[in-house]
Amino acid sequence: MNDIVLRPIGVIHSPHTTPEKTPIQPAFASGIAGTIEVEPAYEEGLADLEGFSHIWVLFAFDRAGEVKLKVKPFLDDTPRGVFATRAPRRPNPIGLSLLRLVRREGRVLHVEDVDILDATPLLDIKPYSGRFDVREGARCGWLDKVDEESARRLGRRGFEG
Repeated sequence: MNDIVLRPIGVIHSPHTTPEKTPIQPAFASGIAGTIEVEPAYEEGLADLEGFSHIWVLFAFDRAGEVKLKVKPFLDDTPRGVFATRAPRRPNPIGLSLLRLVRREGRVLHVEDVDILDATPLLDIKPYSGRFDVREGARCGWLDKVDEESARRLGRRGFEG
């Protein structure tokens, strides 16, 4: 296979400076504000984004550490395959978060529900669409067995590695 080269198109700013104190998943970062600063060369690509309430943000887990194919997820004590989790120590360290788009000011997006470390490289932005992104009857594997109270309690504690 040929290598794929990705170049950041911007940077994500947040109040989160350490993984241990960063909420796990946007659902556990409700109301936490941040900004996304897109490089000037890509500003034109932000046209029409204001009409969306949420955006998918793809970013580099640039401080994730060594790859682990088996990880202990934050909601479970059983080691799981990394591809059955959203753990950052992946062969291709790409993160995905669904953020609330508050407003756009030129090439700066003001967002909320930020669960991303400060100064994280931005790879891409895609609009959220309930028409395309919601699936009725979707199964969530081992996550279906985790109760909501445990998920909320553990999700706010941050990533331990």
